[in-house]
Amino acid sequence: MTVWRRWRVRIFMILAILGPGFITANVDNDSGGIFTYSQAGAQFGYSLLWTMIPITLALIVVQEMCARMGAVTGKGLSDLIREEFGLRVTFVMMVLLVIVNYGNVVSEFSGIAGSMELFHISKYLSVPVCAALVWILVVKGDYKVVEKVFLCASVIYIAYIIAGVKAGPNWHEALVETVKLPSRSAWNEKGYVYMVVAVIGTTISPWMQFYLQSSLVDKGVTIKNYAKTTRMDVIVGSFFTDIVGWFIVVACAATLFAHGAGPINEAADAASAMLPMAGQYAFILFAAGLFNASLFAASILPLSTAYTVCEGLGVESGCCAGAEFSLCEGDHPLAGAERRSAAGGDGVYAEADQQARADGEVYEYDVVQLDRVCDGGDRDRAFADTAMATAHRRLMLTAGSSLTFAEATADLRG
Repeated sequence: MTVWRRWRVRIFMILAILGPGFITANVDNDSGGIFTYSQAGAQFGYSLLWTMIPITLALIVVQEMCARMGAVTGKGLSDLIREEFGLRVTFVMMVLLVIVNYGNVVSEFSGIAGSMELFHISKYLSVPVCAALVWILVVKGDYKVVEKVFLCASVIYIAYIIAGVKAGPNWHEALVETVKLPSRSAWNEKGYVYMVVAVIGTTISPWMQFYLQSSLVDKGVTIKNYAKTTRMDVIVGSFFTDIVGWFIVVACAATLFAHGAGPINEAADAASAMLPMAGQYAFILFAAGLFNASLFAASILPLSTAYTVCEGLGVESGCCAGAEFSLCEGDHPLAGAERRSAAGGDGVYAEADQQARADGEVYEYDVVQLDRVCDGGDRDRAFADTAMATAHRRLMLTAGSSLTFAEATADLRG
């Protein structure tokens, strides 16, 4: 096997594992993120590049932790928060997240309008068209289609790397500032401290964690395939997104800061300022990257909000919709497994059964918890029947017996 073929195989293997982790990390470079990175480079030059190393490590830790929780529990972050802290705390969290996400969506469409106006396309045309595209993608698209679209959007971030190279930065100074800590006097400047906080905040956002964990559950990621693919997906995504952020800072430092342009008002200002300083190609790449990032994030944010609200209220989502039975999954320890596999029938419980035999755990279900989180009516009885049958089945499995779900249900009802 030739050297090129070996490398080609490795590249394809890496691309094959990319999914929610890569998407979630990259969507963080949205319109607000690009503005923050651009402002950092335009106002402070290369002196903030050192933040990229600790931020990348922190992003890997946070993203990997959320991904692992999703794979182990089979539940989204809102599910786990509701179980641990109750419905009131979850409701407050949901309200705050919806408000914040609404503000983020507005900023994304502001980025769409600004980037399109750089290409002389009116915002009164670009915003409605892009809003329609987002609606079609989110409402009409299934998970596999949406994931492929998001992965393609993530790859387009390479435009910022090329734009950074086209800007002609001082590579030696940029690399030195990346590994060199700032002087003590820098911390006496309030603007510098605020910008450090802003860079950290724009890289690690709360809504990212809700989307990542829920999308992994929706995809059906389990403990078995987590270590093989998902962990690498999260790590590669975290490195890639901060490399893109590094090049955005470098591009603006080499153009805006070097020519004394000073602070900018929006991300589109950075692109327009590059035209006379770095040439047409850098301008086009930066502006196109801004449009892609804004449209990408505008599509992800509604999904993240829907995941958060549905899970927080215990409403069915993802694969569970349209299944033969439902669970009031907020308090059920097997809820995640059922939600991933409900539509597939009884045979899909093999994985949960194996885990029950392996750890020897017996889950006793408290019907009072069902009453606490479910509304009244016959539907509650269906929830209770399903939950109790599953708990009874696991009890029998732990004792070494074999019992199908249908048999467990009939046994309980009898």
